[in-house]
Amino acid sequence: MADEIGLFVYGIVPSDVEPTPDAVGVGDPPGEVDVVRQDRIAALVSEVGLEEPLGRPADLTAYQELLDGTAAVAPVLPVRFGTVVTGPDAVADLLDAHHDRFAAALDELEDRIQYTVHGRYDEQEVIAEILAENPAAADLAAQVRGQSEAATREQRIRLGEMISQAVELRREAESRHLIDTLAALSVANAPRQPSNELDAVNAAFLVDVDREDEFVEAVEEFAEQRRDVIRMRLLGPLAPYDFVSAHQLVE
Repeated sequence: MADEIGLFVYGIVPSDVEPTPDAVGVGDPPGEVDVVRQDRIAALVSEVGLEEPLGRPADLTAYQELLDGTAAVAPVLPVRFGTVVTGPDAVADLLDAHHDRFAAALDELEDRIQYTVHGRYDEQEVIAEILAENPAAADLAAQVRGQSEAATREQRIRLGEMISQAVELRREAESRHLIDTLAALSVANAPRQPSNELDAVNAAFLVDVDREDEFVEAVEEFAEQRRDVIRMRLLGPLAPYDFVSAHQLVE
């Protein structure tokens, strides 16, 4: 018996959007990306076996690359990864039931893209700065230096706690400074939770495309001022994952 086929739904877009010839979807082999249209809006989809397991790194990459590539040329509402429906009729029903809300959200996203700014402290540099600023921490570091872990366990625990607290305070200050610096160059911002204990900043920004160059320059200047202690990355342009999704509009 042949596997049943469904449609993997990537995102909602204006109805005039066409996938590029080289667009590939999820699955093994990758599915061909198609469009299901309904009045002013449409959905990017590809066929996938209903019993096919999804979630491989290649699937996540295909999902993100399709949405991010689309966002660079047209507004897009991401649909939660792994959303599979039974066929075109089910997609059309979804678009019809939420047409006006989807269309309004796409209008709001016209000529806007997401950038994500992520920075991580250089561990040795930030610890050196903390010890230079905190005599109590420096004293503990001196006590444990060259000593066995067993003999200095209590001091090491206290030192670790002091360094962790100091990093957290620095992170809060850096995040506020980042958002203050970029607020005037962005439409909205969304602070993210740290992905690592050494994270310095992690935030998403929704940016008008006509201010994109100004925004990127401001991030580069922010990074240059901290290059000795923070390793910065600018990710984008991206789909607006942190600001709106189709699921948020139907829940």
